[in-house]
Amino acid sequence: MKNRREFLKSTGLAAAAIGLGLPNFAMAKRPADELFKISLAEWSLNRVLFAGRMDHLDFAKLAKKANIDAVEYVNQFFKDKAKDMAYLKEMKTRADGEGVTSVLIMCDGEGMLGAATSEGRKQTVENHKKWVEAAKFLGCHSIRVNSYTAVPYSTDKEAEQEAINVCSSGLRQLCEFADDFDINVLIENHGGFSSNGKWLAEMIRQTAHPRAGTLPDFGNFRMNTEGDKIFSYDSYRGVDELMPYAKGVSLKPTVWDDRGNETQLDYTRMMKIVLSHSFNGYVGIEHGTDGREWESIEEIRVNLDQVRRTLTNEKKG
Repeated sequence: MKNRREFLKSTGLAAAAIGLGLPNFAMAKRPADELFKISLAEWSLNRVLFAGRMDHLDFAKLAKKANIDAVEYVNQFFKDKAKDMAYLKEMKTRADGEGVTSVLIMCDGEGMLGAATSEGRKQTVENHKKWVEAAKFLGCHSIRVNSYTAVPYSTDKEAEQEAINVCSSGLRQLCEFADDFDINVLIENHGGFSSNGKWLAEMIRQTAHPRAGTLPDFGNFRMNTEGDKIFSYDSYRGVDELMPYAKGVSLKPTVWDDRGNETQLDYTRMMKIVLSHSFNGYVGIEHGTDGREWESIEEIRVNLDQVRRTLTNEKKG
């Protein structure tokens, strides 16, 4: 057996891996009857990317070396490249060359779907159109956007409905554009109203467009903070409420209850909820421990793969 350094050198990744702490991963054979697939969200590596210790263009290659053959991009790491066809072609060529599937693009910083004015909502839709086009070119099935709104967060029913009205209006406009490109537009529970599973499910329902869906994030059910008090929503219940509209899920290894408490994820319990909705898409790992990003990604992948194998055997039984 080659040691870690010799292996990485032989694959042309020595310099990158030494700098990033990429372990020598054991390659596991994927079962033909797997219940779901595993992908890697680029945000897991946000620290090394922002620090310039990793190139966005190497993401697909490094994911494959980590035994993950599907990736979820984050627009922040190629923010000025959405219309740069040469750059997008290089991304696609590298991913295809590694046999890596491009799943979706997570889009941030393009305005609020629930902006205060119709003009603001229209501009937000315009800002996202280039990412729909980029997703289509890369072979993704979706983009992920945020349902941020100018309506101040509140548990008041009138405020909740107002937030639904403005967000669903912007989302539907974007879905109508994305439909021509065969691209879905997904909303992640990402703070505020959206981290209330019931609210987000109702917002998608009222959008009433087949391209509108959810990307439930196991760890993002923290709605608001007032002083020392955390307002949170039970992650297991929230995921259950969002799964009827889900076209992907994001795995973080921690979850919330209704009382502001954060605990470790029960992989089996959560994945049984996910699979109970006839889901067989991608479960995206979105977590990287500071200073040991690749090691923590591998730990999650191994846990998730073991749960998948156990649940597959249970289904056979």
